[in-house]
This record gives sequence, structure tokens and C-alpha cells, in this order.
Amino acid sequence: MAKLGVLTFHRCINYGSFWQTRCLVDGLRSRGHEPIVLDHRSDRVSRAEWRCALQPLLPVRTSAADSQLYASKIRKFLKAIEALPLSGAFALDDPTGSESCDLVIVGSDEVWNLRHPWYGGCRLFYGDQLTARRLVSYAATFGNHPAATGLESFWAEGLRKFESISVRDGNSKTIVENAIGREATLVLDPCLQFPEAITSHEAISREALPRPYAAIYGHSFPSWFKDPVRRWAGSRAIKLVSVGYRNDWADEQWIDAGPHDFAGFIAGAAAVVTNFFHGCVFSLINSKAFACVMSDYRWNKIHDLIALLGAERHVIPEGAGERDYGAVLDEAPVSAIAARLAEHRLRSQAYLDHVLS
Repeated sequence: MAKLGVLTFHRCINYGSFWQTRCLVDGLRSRGHEPIVLDHRSDRVSRAEWRCALQPLLPVRTSAADSQLYASKIRKFLKAIEALPLSGAFALDDPTGSESCDLVIVGSDEVWNLRHPWYGGCRLFYGDQLTARRLVSYAATFGNHPAATGLESFWAEGLRKFESISVRDGNSKTIVENAIGREATLVLDPCLQFPEAITSHEAISREALPRPYAAIYGHSFPSWFKDPVRRWAGSRAIKLVSVGYRNDWADEQWIDAGPHDFAGFIAGAAAVVTNFFHGCVFSLINSKAFACVMSDYRWNKIHDLIALLGAERHVIPEGAGERDYGAVLDEAPVSAIAARLAEHRLRSQAYLDHVLS
């Protein structure tokens, strides 16, 4: 059997990063493969990751009490990460000690985002010094690096090493095609393509969790969005519970939820309120009513996912009326969205059939 490696941001303290790694690994296993996650390490990256995880709301400083909760969240992530099928550890900036693979799949996540605050400019994700007979990508993205900026020739040459390229958003597709003149296949994020690992988690029955509740996932929401959401929840006797981050406008906080907690928490929610890409993804996986507000950093990936599936009504613009909030928070996504998801799963499956053959 060919040795298969997955190269991604698997050590991020981020629910989406963890679950897209886990879902891709489980999805490849379901196809008869035994993938390993290439375990790159960097003290520089770990310090940056943990600083962000402990102080996610800067310039607002984290309180001492919340710092303990964020530290508990980090420990839960590290435990879940160690349960992944990891390769031997090697240095991020000197991967000569990495395990040799017949095929390496780069992605998902912002693996090609040159603007990422600590992974940006890491040559490994462009195939540099990887010991692989074949190199492909799955659902890779350039994140908030805009297509209009283009890609310098050095990074474009890295992309030319890839036998096949797939991305998860139109912005990234345009960057690849402009940079190297090759078509990039648009595929689904692994969480949407292989949701079974997520949906196998039963709804959380945490004793202190109010029923019913709406999940708040994200942070730094604009005031014009928060106030109508609170009015919506109050008029329906639904508690707002913030997961993973402190949102003082929520009724309750669950800051130290681990990645498995998160999966069950979304499954048990009456609705989801988010400004994160994977907040939208997990809502769609669980057929949850959801309202999303755009942020500059995540605009590309959220906009393109929503447009791909025809879910534009779930993005709330400034000035929207109370009925607009109720329309998306009271009702599950329309069936046409599920039909489009099924269609795109077939296309993503066809891409994987091709690169794994």
C-alpha cells in the first residue's frame, strides 16, 4: 500500500483546523488508506499559537480567571492532536527529517496564505524539501491573500511541483490559475466532504448548559449585529452560549470546550451565530439555523462558500431588519443547499479518486 501523508496546520488551537485534519484523515481511511499527519514542529509557531489562544481578544486583555479556562482549552486540544495518526516529529523550517511518502496531500486550511501571522512564508507548504514521490493539494486556501495581489514567482514555482491542485474557494482558484496557468479544482472543505467523524458526536448533555440555547462561535462581533441577536433570543426564551471565546453579550460562556465538546455543542444548539468560516460549516453539517456576519480576515472563504451553496440569506448585512434575523435563526437551511452540497461532494470525490488512483 502506498504511504500517504497529510500536511496541514494540525497543531492550531482552532476547532476548524482540528476537525478538517481529523475529517480528511478519516475520509482517507474510509477509502482504504492509512494516512499519517506529517508532524512539523516549531517553537516559534507554538509560542505564537499559544499566545493567541491565551489572549484571543487583544487589545482587550484576558482576565486571570479566563486565562485558566483558555489554558484548559489548549490542553484539551493538545490531547486530541496527540490522538491523530502522527508521523515522527520534524522541524517546520528544516523538514529533511520528515518521513518519506509516496503521496503527500497538502491542505486543507490556509496553507498557502502568505499573510498568515505565523505560518505565512513557510516554504514547507509549497513542497520545499518534502520527500514525496507525488505531491497534490486538497481544499488548500490562500486565506485573506487577495487574488488581485497575485503571487511572486518564487511561490508560483512551488505550486508547479504539485501534480494536481484543488482549493476550497474561488479566490484561491484564481490565484493558482493566474500564477501558473493551470486549472485548480474547486472542492469542499474536509468537514463538509467527510462529516461522519463530526456527526458521530452526540449532542452535549453538559449539566450546566441551558436548554434551549443558541451557540455563539467567534469573537469581535459588531454592535449592530449583537443587539438584534439578543432581541431575537430574548423573544424566544433562548439562551446565548459562547463557545471557545468570551463574548460578554452572551448569557453564558463555555471557554474551555475541547474540539470534541465543540462538535456535540453545535449538534445540540437551536441555532448558531458566527463570524467564523467553520461556524458556517458546522451549521451546514448539522442542518442548523444560522446567522453569519462577515469579517475582513475571513471574507474570502466565507463569501465563496456561501455563494457556492446559495446560502447568501444567512449572511446578515448592516441595516438588516429584525425579520431578517428571525428568518435565518428560526429555520434550518433550505433543502436546495443540501442538494448543492451533495452535488459538490460528488465533484470532490471525483478529484480524490483521480489523485489517489
